[in-house]
Amino acid sequence: MNDGLRRRDFLKYASMLAGGSVAGPAALAACSTGGGGGGGTFKIGAVLELSGADSAGGQLAKRGYQFWVDTVNAAGGISAGGKKYKVQLLTQDCQSQPSVGADAASRLITQQNVDAMFGSYTSGVQLAMNPICAKYQVPCIAGSAESPANWNPNPAFTYGIIPSVDLTANEALKMIVQNATPQPTSAAIVGANEPFSKDAAAGFAKGAKEAGLKITHNSLFPPTADLTPIVSSLASQKPDIIGVGGHDTILINFVKACKSVKFFPKALIMHYGVTEPSFATALKKDAEGVLGLVDWTPDMPYKDNVFGTAAQFAQKYQAKYHTAPDYTGAGCAVSGEVLQLALAKLGKGPGLSQGDRVKLNQLIAQTDATTFYGHVKFDSSGTHSHDNTAPPPLLVQIQHGGLAPVASASGKQGNFMYPWQG
Repeated sequence: MNDGLRRRDFLKYASMLAGGSVAGPAALAACSTGGGGGGGTFKIGAVLELSGADSAGGQLAKRGYQFWVDTVNAAGGISAGGKKYKVQLLTQDCQSQPSVGADAASRLITQQNVDAMFGSYTSGVQLAMNPICAKYQVPCIAGSAESPANWNPNPAFTYGIIPSVDLTANEALKMIVQNATPQPTSAAIVGANEPFSKDAAAGFAKGAKEAGLKITHNSLFPPTADLTPIVSSLASQKPDIIGVGGHDTILINFVKACKSVKFFPKALIMHYGVTEPSFATALKKDAEGVLGLVDWTPDMPYKDNVFGTAAQFAQKYQAKYHTAPDYTGAGCAVSGEVLQLALAKLGKGPGLSQGDRVKLNQLIAQTDATTFYGHVKFDSSGTHSHDNTAPPPLLVQIQHGGLAPVASASGKQGNFMYPWQG
């Protein structure tokens, strides 16, 4: 609150809330500065899981967003309207809870007056944020969320960089069948009962059916469940493949449970989480052979004017954070690049008005760009509205402590360790 007018408007808004009234976007716009009136720094909000069950992933997403901020600021800032403006990332901890995430998004918009938002690590929190961003007409670019539930409702102000899991998980089972010798004939599917995880499990089940596999088991479990009895039950059915929908902690515990009951299916596929450096670090040699699914690696032949090539991005990221980037870190970084391109086209300085943010949202929707991450273009309608569905999935496997591409939809990429030895 730097001037009397803004302070009075804010107090008026606060009194409306105290009286039970709800201020709409127009009232909130009066509480913020007009286009270009907010000084020399674009303020970008981010609601992240910095504590709680998904804190490892939240920190990962934060690093990706911050890497873009540091990269663009080192280059002098964002060019808009003939001037350059620095960027500030304002983060709020949602404690891995969707309801806390919704409140955090509201605070960033109404109290911090952010010009735009970045999305959370988990789809559960992102789903809680989406209506908040739409209510206040603040565009949000999500560099991590993969549940199709984000895109089915046609969100007006939210965009996703990573293709939704229902477009990728089903391909994993088919790639395993196509590349495994001897060819597997059965699969069991399990997943945590929360948005991304259950959608990943549904994708695995769909792929298993399409690949002609016999599905011996298909169920969901509570995110905090003891996995040992679940694995023991699966072991008695002896499936060739197990597909697990879950985030990093669940996936790590699932491998530990397999080891504890001495059950090792011929293939264990876990989609996301395997690609986090913390997965191999936590499991050490027990991570060897576990499969994951990505849509980006540093070996891909993409480049842009912000980060350079995919390999250069990875090298600079590694130097800064002393860990290799996975596709979520990269997706969060390219979220900033997409925002940067739209702000340049908007041509307005920081402190965007409501009308400016609406126009910025339209420009983000029109994104059609080649980046170090690959092609970014958001669907304009349908069941994946505002999701970037272009990147193709790639099957990867932990080999010698690192990630190795082993198969893609277009054919075999590398040596596939099969069966899994555990």
